[in-house]
Amino acid sequence: MTKWKEIWRAVAITAIAMASVAAHAESTLQRAQRTGTIRIGFANEAPYGYADMNGDITGEAPEVAKAVLKKMGIKDVVGVLTDFGSLIPGLQAGRFDVIAAGMAVTPARCQQVLFSEPSYGMGEALLVKKGNPEHLKDFQSLASKPSLKLAVMAGTVEVGYADQAGVKSGQLVQLSDQPSLVSAVQTGRADAAALTALSIQNMAKKADDVDATSPFQSVGGKSVTSHGAFGFRKADVDLRDAFNKVLVPFIGSPEHIALVTPFGFGKGFLPIKKTEEICAGQ
Repeated sequence: MTKWKEIWRAVAITAIAMASVAAHAESTLQRAQRTGTIRIGFANEAPYGYADMNGDITGEAPEVAKAVLKKMGIKDVVGVLTDFGSLIPGLQAGRFDVIAAGMAVTPARCQQVLFSEPSYGMGEALLVKKGNPEHLKDFQSLASKPSLKLAVMAGTVEVGYADQAGVKSGQLVQLSDQPSLVSAVQTGRADAAALTALSIQNMAKKADDVDATSPFQSVGGKSVTSHGAFGFRKADVDLRDAFNKVLVPFIGSPEHIALVTPFGFGKGFLPIKKTEEICAGQ
């Protein structure tokens, strides 16, 4: 009897160990498809990704993500709010499974995360004081006036663009979110704030005593048409590939255009480059 107890005990231990290994081996895609749930990180940056008045996550990136994931059989999308500069660390730490924040693809970021194909392409603009008293139009105009201050969101491509244009590090005021950028310009803490053209236009419409400059497409002779995409952990190749399989034919479709037009996107903001090209610095 004792012998059989030992045998069954060994079998039970083996079964538990095998189940543990199987659970451990389950990929993010497999878990999401099994549970029907996935977590997406966003940074409360309208119109890319933000929480509405009811606390529901919306914006260009979350809405596209929800549409794509639903077609993949993943219907429950849980938003996780974080600062923009914490999106990549948060993804890597497992706080969420996809970055859905309109994050621009850059060669440096490609070293840290896997990107989907882009969902949009867009230029830059500045938020300035009403009437644009300093006659600012781009990063170079700020570089030519070293006494002026430029507000940027920490961790965004605008920090690099400013450096490329010759804006001194001492001119930068690095902040965490859009409201902080608006406040900095309104109160005179900064003479301008930089973000993608659509964000700047959206901020100017909602705030007093500020204006948006006309969009510009280059810095130092190099294109700054940023391409936003969805970020995945390096280990989640299968999830990124499955997402791309649905995303690529979706972008530019009537369903996609109707979905993103309320956020200011549409046919004029479709991507013109592939992620592989952007990651290679082309």
